[in-house]
Amino acid sequence: MSNLGIGQLAKRAGVAIDTVRYYERNDLLSPAGRLASGYRRYGEAELKRLRFIRRAKALGFTLADIRGLLTLSDERSVARIKQAAEVKLADVDRRIEELERIREGLRTLVKACPGHGRAESCPILNALNAEDAP
Repeated sequence: MSNLGIGQLAKRAGVAIDTVRYYERNDLLSPAGRLASGYRRYGEAELKRLRFIRRAKALGFTLADIRGLLTLSDERSVARIKQAAEVKLADVDRRIEELERIREGLRTLVKACPGHGRAESCPILNALNAEDAP
């Protein structure tokens, strides 16, 4: 049943209309049909797919990742879907470790800075200007 307009679809999926159009331009979503007037019509399958895309984006999957997941879901390849999620999880873990390292570096610099005085003696600026700085 293709009875939803683009606005209704977007609202039910919790996204903006421009987001629906963006996913269409990137071949992640297609209307179920069109009216004689040219207006797009969507059904439950498109709503389900749009929600899938939104949730996958919220978990950090890129559009390319999502395209792959959608292909795998069509194939019903659970092992490959799990593998893709494991790869994404490893990437998230790596980014968290990097952010924690950055946080500790910044914390050290902030503690070392008195917050007053001349710029030449600022420990933050000196650390950033150091030749051995990462």
